[in-house]
Amino acid sequence: MTKQRVITALVLAPVMVVGIFFLPLKPFAFFIAAICSLGAWEWANIAGYKKNWSRILYAFFVFVCLYISARFLRVNPEWKIWFLAAGTLWWTVAFALVKRYPGGTDIWNARVIRAFLGLCVLIPMWVGFMHLKEEPHSSLLIIYVMLVVWGADTDAYFAGRKWGNKKLAPNVSPGKSWAGFWGGFATTLFLAAVTCIGLDIWLQPLTTEDVIKIFAITAATTVISVLGDLVESMMKRHRGIKDSSSLLPGHGGVMDRIDSMAAAVPVFAFMMMLLNWGLAV
Repeated sequence: MTKQRVITALVLAPVMVVGIFFLPLKPFAFFIAAICSLGAWEWANIAGYKKNWSRILYAFFVFVCLYISARFLRVNPEWKIWFLAAGTLWWTVAFALVKRYPGGTDIWNARVIRAFLGLCVLIPMWVGFMHLKEEPHSSLLIIYVMLVVWGADTDAYFAGRKWGNKKLAPNVSPGKSWAGFWGGFATTLFLAAVTCIGLDIWLQPLTTEDVIKIFAITAATTVISVLGDLVESMMKRHRGIKDSSSLLPGHGGVMDRIDSMAAAVPVFAFMMMLLNWGLAV
């Protein structure tokens, strides 16, 4: 398993680096759409669609939705914040679903409802990535979101192993603990502090208001990234599967790799727009 994980990571890493950081805007849009479509193929299974033709059809439907969203936002760019606001609102609803589980499943047990929830996860992620890509110093912003997600996840693991007696959501993900959550949260706040210092020295002077905004955006993104992982875990547990698929040997499926990112990216982008913060040209 370890060998498979390493080989898969070595193959995927350069693809992701080139795709995210070096592609121009339009190829980047198709690159992220392709990732979303693969995630949609897996989400169809999570939603309860077992036949491969129905999963392919759902993935195609999601791709078409992304294409329509792109065309609409090109003509009406002012609507982008509403797309991201809707995505952020979904994660507040998702929090209630996770908190009630295993109760409340009657609300979203139907396959069509779970399929709709996949749209709520994948479309805002694509819109969020596109917003970040269009911003000045887009690579720095995307790297920062990734570091927030990875920092929250990695330090949550170590803190949880050492102090994790009280479980965060035992009915959804027994391995997650409150100690892990706070360990990851502390790590991302430290990352925010280091980032503020680095930006102030090398890129642009930061005001107190800028620093407060960076910490607020980071805190919100951290919390929601944890929720993204919990929501997918809840859906898989309800479906009775361990991984979203076996597309990535040693890692499970695409959704298993992007669940936290799918939550973090749109919220990060929405908070940037809501607080009117960004990096100078």
